Amino acid sequence: MLVVAHVSDLHLGAHLPGAVDDLVADVVAAAPALTVVTGDHTMRARTGQFRAVRTLLDRLPHPLLAVLGNHDVPLGPARAFTPYTRYRRWVEADLDPVVRIPGLTALGLQSMPRWRWKNGRVSRRQASLLVGTLGAAPTGDVRLLALHHPPFARGTAQLVGRGRLGRGVAEAGADLVLAGHTHVPDVREKTLVAPDGTRRRAVVVIAGTATSRRHRGVGLSWSRIMVDDDEIVVDERYCGDSGWRTGRTVSCRRADHTSR
Repeated sequence: MLVVAHVSDLHLGAHLPGAVDDLVADVVAAAPALTVVTGDHTMRARTGQFRAVRTLLDRLPHPLLAVLGNHDVPLGPARAFTPYTRYRRWVEADLDPVVRIPGLTALGLQSMPRWRWKNGRVSRRQASLLVGTLGAAPTGDVRLLALHHPPFARGTAQLVGRGRLGRGVAEAGADLVLAGHTHVPDVREKTLVAPDGTRRRAVVVIAGTATSRRHRGVGLSWSRIMVDDDEIVVDERYCGDSGWRTGRTVSCRRADHTSR
């Protein structure tokens, strides 16, 4: 059984008192093989907020995969000239990072270009990177993709490059796609079609708000993901007056792992 901790929307600088310590304790207790943080580490991408983020990330279980969120890109002139400098210094130098551990290959994609205000984009280069990285994972590996923006949202929240990302997820045989941004936890299965017509199923996990005041009335949460050869089980962990508890558990069959 491989355990992944999925945390999102920290928004340090607009976080609830005590939330950081409570989150760290619960994630540490889960003993994950990998911790994934899907963006919005800060509220306004200020240096002091990034310093606080670095302290928090150092306390979470490692190895760690972190990706950029829309709140991690500064406002003003810095957005035009040095949009990722603070993020790269304090969080992660690689905007499309890769983590490989025994039994798991994970890729993070930067879905927040500086020239977009809130909604995201995945480029052709990134779609190719997805196929090249996860598609080349060892047979039997859990193949995990992480980005900030929900990849298959529709309407005004639709990701630019949604189609090519979906085709890349299918071609690479990804098991898990992790995202944040909405502040509301969700788990669903998504059937996608590869360029050769092959249909593959991935489990999409949206993490809620981990420490921020901006929790959309749902409360603070993070997602504990457990994967074995046959099944993916997601526990949504919620913080209440008596501490953290599992609110909802969703089980999904792990698809196509025997044919890789």
